[in-house]
Amino acid sequence: MKKRWTLSLSVAAFIVVLSGCNTEMGSDEPASRDSEEEPTGIQLVEDTQIEASNPAASPRLATNRGETIVVGLQEPGGVFTPYFNTSGYDGNVQAVMFPPLIDIDENGEPFGRLAENWDVSDDELTFSFTLREGLTFDDGRPFTTEDVAFTITLLYDPSYPGSTDITETNLVGGLDYKDGDADEITGITIVDERTIEFELEEPNARALTMLGGQVLSKAYYGEEYEKGNLDYISDFHLRPVGAGPFKFETYNPGEEIRFSSNEHYYKGEPEADAFIYRTTEGDSQQFFQTGELDYGTFSADQDNFDMLQSLEFADINLYTSSNYSYIAFNHESDIFKDANVRKAFNYGFDRQTYVDIRFQGFAQVANVPVSPVSWAHTDEIEGFPYDPEEAERLLEEAGWVEGSDGIRERDGEKLRIYFFTTEASGASDVLVTRLQEDYKRIGIDLQIEQMDFNALLARVDNGDHDLVSFSTTMQPDPHIGIQAFHSAHTGNTFRGYENEEVDALIDAAVAESDLDRRAESYHDLYEALEEDPPMILLNYNKVLSATNARVQGFEPNGFRGISLSLENLQVVDVAE
Repeated sequence: MKKRWTLSLSVAAFIVVLSGCNTEMGSDEPASRDSEEEPTGIQLVEDTQIEASNPAASPRLATNRGETIVVGLQEPGGVFTPYFNTSGYDGNVQAVMFPPLIDIDENGEPFGRLAENWDVSDDELTFSFTLREGLTFDDGRPFTTEDVAFTITLLYDPSYPGSTDITETNLVGGLDYKDGDADEITGITIVDERTIEFELEEPNARALTMLGGQVLSKAYYGEEYEKGNLDYISDFHLRPVGAGPFKFETYNPGEEIRFSSNEHYYKGEPEADAFIYRTTEGDSQQFFQTGELDYGTFSADQDNFDMLQSLEFADINLYTSSNYSYIAFNHESDIFKDANVRKAFNYGFDRQTYVDIRFQGFAQVANVPVSPVSWAHTDEIEGFPYDPEEAERLLEEAGWVEGSDGIRERDGEKLRIYFFTTEASGASDVLVTRLQEDYKRIGIDLQIEQMDFNALLARVDNGDHDLVSFSTTMQPDPHIGIQAFHSAHTGNTFRGYENEEVDALIDAAVAESDLDRRAESYHDLYEALEEDPPMILLNYNKVLSATNARVQGFEPNGFRGISLSLENLQVVDVAE
């Protein structure tokens, strides 16, 4: 019996400070406003695709490149082994070489990629995957269920250092192998070279795509494997072997990662001869305009949209991402232990005006921690509309009364809050200005501390902050982001947040495979989060991308970016 499931990415998640994106909108100072000002009411720009008006205008630097396709990427961490990286940019590199057994399409629905099909038992405790016939790795060795079993075993190894928590799958015998003396995982059964079965102790909606994730070659990565010692894996990080449309060639830090077409790819060798991720620091707009990049993503704003429309050779794609931006509370702070105070901070910030000024219609206010492109989204939750009077009432109720200088205080302590951000940019200018102005009106003294990105993460890990802004990665499954609200979650962003009702609703949602019933559980969860907010939701993000018309096949989407496009890329003649 085949069921509908959703995908969880197998690469490690990463976070980006909202104010640290160097391609963000310019730093024009927003006009001041009085307390009676209404939101600007800017219309949301709809997702759209625009074809190049004159492909022949493509710069010669691009057309002379022939069958080589170049895409911009921020510098990765150099860990190109799936499941072991901490940088999401490494995940972009891995996606070129390591397609999963089960992937997700542009509608958020799973489909078999390296797996020809899958079956789930009626009790949802047994998963069976059948591999496509004749699969090989890019070094020519066979790709079999032995490799699948090896990969899952590796993730259960007691010395596994990565962030993928495979124990979520509830695989029978998994914890015995991880924490005990077992020399194999009893819940894994290799039926034959193409068929493998997994037995679970209890249902889990994410098991399909976690067990059906990216696969490491046992012959290549497992030759030195001994339980309890995975240190040797680091020797392979810069010489990966996968089964994707392109295979790894070279990595020159600060310059590029180069791949060549894989003649062993199951769908056939791609038409493009080579694919390059260019990591050189510089202006991505200029690189695209001059033809140094064939594809790039840009901050979604009117200036960039207009710039791309002026380039006759640009195919433009504006689409909504599955990620979102937010401000996290430090729940270990005495100030934020009171849910009413956190509600006041939500009501007291005019998010709509911030989003209008900051994005000019290229983003929308977020009211639930799931993007509108997801099946788990709902418009029925009001969120926290701007209501400074309600914010003041809640602060008064929590004991924070206005002092002689207009700043609230309780038991002799001023309501002084420290907001962490990276060095000044257009994004931080707008966000910080709006926050300071709105919070000052309700008696909150917001202090800004700027630092570099690594220092910020270190201080957040130490719990030194009061407020800090982040953006999630793409969220193919809502559980990826929502699990951070669970009291058992080990991450630091929402450390100290505990709510038994929220825990129960998260557990119920991830235990259910039917999307409609899962969605109902998430909608109940959103209502509970309104009563005990773990953060201030900011906005759902749009992605603005452009392709040089000489390249066909790029079809990015809000769940998987460009990874599904790579096998379809081809270079066409754009000469007049």
